[in-house]
Amino acid sequence: MTTDKLYKHCILFAFGGMLYAGIELFCRGYSHWSMMILGGVCFLLIGTINEIIPWEMSLWKQMLICSIVITALEFVTGCFVNIVMGWSVWDYSDEWGNILGQICPKFSLYWFFLSLIAILLDDWIRYAVFDEERPHYKIF
Repeated sequence: MTTDKLYKHCILFAFGGMLYAGIELFCRGYSHWSMMILGGVCFLLIGTINEIIPWEMSLWKQMLICSIVITALEFVTGCFVNIVMGWSVWDYSDEWGNILGQICPKFSLYWFFLSLIAILLDDWIRYAVFDEERPHYKIF
């Protein structure tokens, strides 16, 4: 990995981590340092997915892929931080359709809509800061 690419990934990781923690602070009133790591990884993967997927793919399909990826990462992270480490960062046990109290359909739906923000932010940051291709989208 080149120094420029490492720098770009560090910036995007930090931005995604702060964004994720900021959303949690706004919605729940608190966050946990592990959520900054999860948010950074999610943001990097959303950007990577966006590099792989052609611009011609509809935005809602990108959002669906991203929400699945985020939900999977949330499950893995939740199993580690909540079940293995016992940190009790979150607990969806009272939510309908939850799996081990770590993920549930309601939050997967939230990730679907929030991924739109992440996709747009990633694209425009890459364009404005890293001089990558100007974003353009296919809605349907």
